[in-house]
Amino acid sequence: MVKKDIQGRGITDKKVLDVMGKMPRHLFVDERLKNSAYEDYPLPIDEDQTISQPYVVALMTEVLRLKPSDRVLEIGTGSGYQAAILAEIVKEVYTIEIRKKLAEKAEKRLKEMGYKNVKVKYGDGYFGWEEYALFDAIIITAAANHIPPPLIKQLKEGGRMVIPLGSTVYSQTLILATKIKGEINLEEITSVRFVPMIGEVEKAVK
Repeated sequence: MVKKDIQGRGITDKKVLDVMGKMPRHLFVDERLKNSAYEDYPLPIDEDQTISQPYVVALMTEVLRLKPSDRVLEIGTGSGYQAAILAEIVKEVYTIEIRKKLAEKAEKRLKEMGYKNVKVKYGDGYFGWEEYALFDAIIITAAANHIPPPLIKQLKEGGRMVIPLGSTVYSQTLILATKIKGEINLEEITSVRFVPMIGEVEKAVK
């Protein structure tokens, strides 16, 4: 999977490649899908959500240019797969999931796997996690048509944020947002397709 679908498609960060190569993705999917766990496409999990395509997980992780000392906020825990990848690379991971069943299941799974540097919260990721701000990097794994202002506020100066921006129904553009002198600088990465972000983000666009 790593050689063909991740390294073969241009991912070069050695840390990301090493972690993707050793992460047991089959532990994050249902028993009936284990035979497909290392294919390069999203798979369904509970609550009509998905575990992201491995290449996209690698790409989003790489563009954040993570350092071992970083503290990272993730919006959309899902299965916990992305949080586990991050936990192997950075000092601390804070991950928020709006669906209670997913949050509880991911928290249990990550604890069983021995991750002591991950905190899971059941709540609306639109508001971030102010208690632990500021963050070196923020990763949003659900689509929105704007960047939630609380997340911009909780990003450190020089911090990086990656988010699928655009239509929440069809495809979006993966955006790398960098905070420079309090302003957000946007860079387009590629087209992606994510499940929509729900909660406060829906009210904010009405």
